[in-house]
Amino acid sequence: MAASSNSSLSGSSMSSDPDDYQPPIWKSYLYQLQQEAPRPKRVTCPQEMETRPKYYGREFHGMIPREYADQLLAGVEGAYLIRESQRQPGTHTLALRFGDQTLNYRLFYDGKHFVGEKRFESVHDLVTDALITLYIETKAAEYIAKMTTNPIYEHLGYTSLIKDKMVHRLSRARSEPRRVTFQREERISSPLLRRSALKDTPEKQCSYEKIHNFKVHTFRGPHWCEYCANFMWGLIAQGVRCSDCGLNVHKQCSKLVPSDCQPDLRRIKKVFSCDLTTLVKAHNTMRPMVVDMCIREIELRGMKSEGLYRVSGFSEHIEDVRLSFDRDGEKVDISASAYADINIIAGALKLYFRDLPIPVITFDLYSTFIQAAKIPNAECRLEAIHEGLLQLPPAHYETLRYLMAHLRRVTMFEKYNLMSAENLGIVFGPTLMQAPEQNALTTLNDMRQQKLVVQLMIEHEDVLF
Repeated sequence: MAASSNSSLSGSSMSSDPDDYQPPIWKSYLYQLQQEAPRPKRVTCPQEMETRPKYYGREFHGMIPREYADQLLAGVEGAYLIRESQRQPGTHTLALRFGDQTLNYRLFYDGKHFVGEKRFESVHDLVTDALITLYIETKAAEYIAKMTTNPIYEHLGYTSLIKDKMVHRLSRARSEPRRVTFQREERISSPLLRRSALKDTPEKQCSYEKIHNFKVHTFRGPHWCEYCANFMWGLIAQGVRCSDCGLNVHKQCSKLVPSDCQPDLRRIKKVFSCDLTTLVKAHNTMRPMVVDMCIREIELRGMKSEGLYRVSGFSEHIEDVRLSFDRDGEKVDISASAYADINIIAGALKLYFRDLPIPVITFDLYSTFIQAAKIPNAECRLEAIHEGLLQLPPAHYETLRYLMAHLRRVTMFEKYNLMSAENLGIVFGPTLMQAPEQNALTTLNDMRQQKLVVQLMIEHEDVLF
């Protein structure tokens, strides 16, 4: 196999001007080692074994002693055979010659062959990958241990050109949520009436950070790590790929990559059931398009609709709206000419929030808000809810802020729609907050607190956000 053109050993000259950006130069040392690794050499059994499992070939030698297997493999680097264990009949061992010694591995089959995490279509592929890994990790152990110390990641076009533009755009659009304290006035007509005072805290820029969604990946042909610039060795599962942006790195390098994923729209297959931060970063928006478009339509023609958000639209039509968003994105038509019943649009918005893989009020902050709702003192309760809001991911915070502002406007038409903040809290509590353990009893016990959290966020939207 010839080395790829991007495996030059020379250094790379980086320019500070993005327009003069040149791709980094990949390091080929590990690639060259893979080419030098021993090749598998199957040692076949001279006779047909009646006990041979159908998923093994002539490399199966039956129940032979370990010492005899060692004799059959002696002197041939990369030689291998399969034997049945004498100590545990019915189990099988892969005997492999490497480094002038015979290595023995317990061999398994569940439709694919494996001795560890990786699963292979054939024993030959398993041995090929094992020899590559053994050879590289033996020859380059020190090199591998140090290969993450001088990463090229910050010089990649992915980071310097795409991420910086996104951060700059978002930082201009919105600053960090303001931090508020709630103080009791001397004369107060109700424990829920209060004034807010801004703390003197410096504003920070919002970058909508998103962690990469790495998954083990098998690369076809030579591939290099986009974090350390080194070759990703092996036959299969050589590294991981971010399923949202396509970044390819070693598994060990993935732990060091910053939380700066910029999702690629071509990889985002749908709008509903997509992670909230992933969606807004992919579409380069402050909030999910579904939220903006549905709220805009509801405020245009549905604010006086009796039972808004409580009355359900036809489920078939709501499902049609969901499919239309997944298919057409922001080009979807949800006007009165397409869906005359505003409850369909309201139902689609609630469905969007219910289908989020991570709720708007995230799993890890669920107990924070539940406990805040249980605080008897009204002032301290609001303070605790506000502190919880500040811990939300920026995209979640912005979406929740926008929704609460809308729901507060809905309550201004309570005379017509009969939807108070309490009623809206009943509707949206379980939609925006979901217990991480998905326990029915927990959900039932927390319903009152879920309702109260949303109710308070609506009533005090102007000071909480």
